[in-house]
Amino acid sequence: MLQKLARRIGLSLVYLAGLALCLLFGLAAVTARPGDRNLWPPSRDARTIEVFIVNHGYHSGIVVPRQAVASVTGERDIATLGHIAVRFDAHDWLEIGWGDEEFYTQVQTIESLSVPMALRALFLPNNRSVLHVVGFKNDPRVVFARLDLVQINLSEAGFARLVERLDASFTREERDDFPVELGPGLYGPSLFFRANGAFHLFHVCNHWVADLLNAAGLPTTPVLATLPAGLILDLKWRAGVALLPRDPNGAT
Repeated sequence: MLQKLARRIGLSLVYLAGLALCLLFGLAAVTARPGDRNLWPPSRDARTIEVFIVNHGYHSGIVVPRQAVASVTGERDIATLGHIAVRFDAHDWLEIGWGDEEFYTQVQTIESLSVPMALRALFLPNNRSVLHVVGFKNDPRVVFARLDLVQINLSEAGFARLVERLDASFTREERDDFPVELGPGLYGPSLFFRANGAFHLFHVCNHWVADLLNAAGLPTTPVLATLPAGLILDLKWRAGVALLPRDPNGAT
């Protein structure tokens, strides 16, 4: 009798797991966004600009070359992100992340995360958001050597579209185009800035990164991009982008 009951429970769990997987892949298929063949992939002889996606465990950020950002913002009169490029002009690279204001500014490590804070950020509407900008000089492959890192070579036109989308993430001061500064960031030479958009379960930091990449022409799947690992897996499957090898003796 107990064996039959255990078998039925086991079969039920397998059935539920299969149903959940079917639902997940169904949602992924429905929400999958195509890329833009005019932007991605770049032609073989085209000049490209490299950007990186870094996985910090529970959130991801995008790393962009500051000089390239400054060039695009200057050419296209993109004022707010242009101010950021000038503010960090002593650095070669910018790592930028987006997220819930309370969560991002107070949770420096996974140990400092509380369940009420996580539930509030994920399930309450209209959560205020911030952008975290870090400047650094060394190659991202060195700075983030011990983390999961993806390199993506964008076309110049795709990078320009990404810069425009990134600029739109910053809230402007009421009387000018300056970004709204909120104080020191979490590590290194970094600052927090007021951001546009509400944070919630269906629009987390990894979705924000996927939106930037989709603007640059890459195909993305928001359902898979809910977690950093899913975002990277989606980039591997649909864009053919692979993880860079880790260096356990690296800087981070």
